[in-house]
Amino acid sequence: MDEDVTPNEPDPIRLAAWRGLLNAHAVAVGAIEREVAAAGDISLVWYDVLVALSEAPEQRLRLHQLAEAVVLSRSGLTRLLDRLGGAGLIARAPCPADRRGAFAVLTPSGAAAVERTWPFYARGISRHFAAYLSEEEARLLAVALERVAAGDRAS
Repeated sequence: MDEDVTPNEPDPIRLAAWRGLLNAHAVAVGAIEREVAAAGDISLVWYDVLVALSEAPEQRLRLHQLAEAVVLSRSGLTRLLDRLGGAGLIARAPCPADRRGAFAVLTPSGAAAVERTWPFYARGISRHFAAYLSEEEARLLAVALERVAAGDRAS
């Protein structure tokens, strides 16, 4: 870092918001992970990859697109995809336009796993996140967080 450049420091309210976001995320996701795992089907990280594929056109994404679409964990994605493939939840397909490229494709078993897991995930979101927000707070939070994400994507 250039010695002449001092990073801007957030004011106390924005710093508290940042810390609150991190803490709320860790607590809520941890609780939801435990509940989804107790349901015994797939982990929340597996669900995150499978749902990204389920929402994609033709239920397939190039591997770099999938890495961008995954919300919870991008680390170890290649190994994770190997495990999902071994479990029959995804398949890899060659990309006709780029012989070096590949698609991750949701299998029928993967789609069924998403469908089975959603009720546990939805219940966890309601119990560990939504229950603590009024409708107006949820609306404001959604707008604010989307603005942060959009602003950072544009950078």
